[in-house]
Amino acid sequence: MSMNAGIDIIEVSRIRDAVEKWGDNFIRKIFTPSEIRYSENRRNSFQHYAARFAAKEACIKALCVSNRYLIQWTDIEVLNDGDGKPTVKFHNEAGRLKKKAGISEVIISMSHSKEYAVASAIVIRK
Repeated sequence: MSMNAGIDIIEVSRIRDAVEKWGDNFIRKIFTPSEIRYSENRRNSFQHYAARFAAKEACIKALCVSNRYLIQWTDIEVLNDGDGKPTVKFHNEAGRLKKKAGISEVIISMSHSKEYAVASAIVIRK
């Protein structure tokens, strides 16, 4: 068994500025419908969008992808289970890379404040 880790931090204002500049086009390019619903139903949606963005970046880093542009942003989906614990699903090219790398589990953690969002990801290979 082996593991890799990734971490990312982002200013919440960067996500807010992107949404204000590009609107729904930006949101739909980066986030899945489930991620959008979740974030939009929160008091400060920008903090939740930023945390999910950081989690996607952390996952890409943990996957050790040599060409990150193979993966679309929506190929990595950050959800919450019934207890509110963040989970991640991989779709399309990200799912193929996960399978090819023999990754059996991905553990993510996210946090945010008024100004920053941070996330870490650990991938575990069989």
